[in-house]
Amino acid sequence: MTARARPTSPHLQIYRWTITMAMSIFHRATGIANYAGMAFLAIWLVAAASGQDALNVVNVIYGSWLGQVILFGFSWSLVHHMLGGLRHFVWDSAAMMEAGQREAMAWATIIGSVVITLLIWIVFVWVG
Repeated sequence: MTARARPTSPHLQIYRWTITMAMSIFHRATGIANYAGMAFLAIWLVAAASGQDALNVVNVIYGSWLGQVILFGFSWSLVHHMLGGLRHFVWDSAAMMEAGQREAMAWATIIGSVVITLLIWIVFVWVG
């Protein structure tokens, strides 16, 4: 008895990439990144509770160029994930589900997350 080849399901190599597909993947990735980023917040809180010396060490690390890049990425991840959640909330009400509207909301998520993150950093970090 010979085994027949099982049918294979199309995968990412077969489908044409769409912006909504990419946003679905980014939403999952930013959710994972937010879990990792919360470790930075926890470290900072523990250092603050431990005393001024520990807090100074963490502030020096977070104030370095690498720390700033990581914190910027973490803040973008938070904003992007939040906007993606709002996009899904709108979709849950069956609104904005037409073909052009879905793509527009996906692009709005990307553009909005970059703009909001830059505004947060300009207002609260760089201008101070």
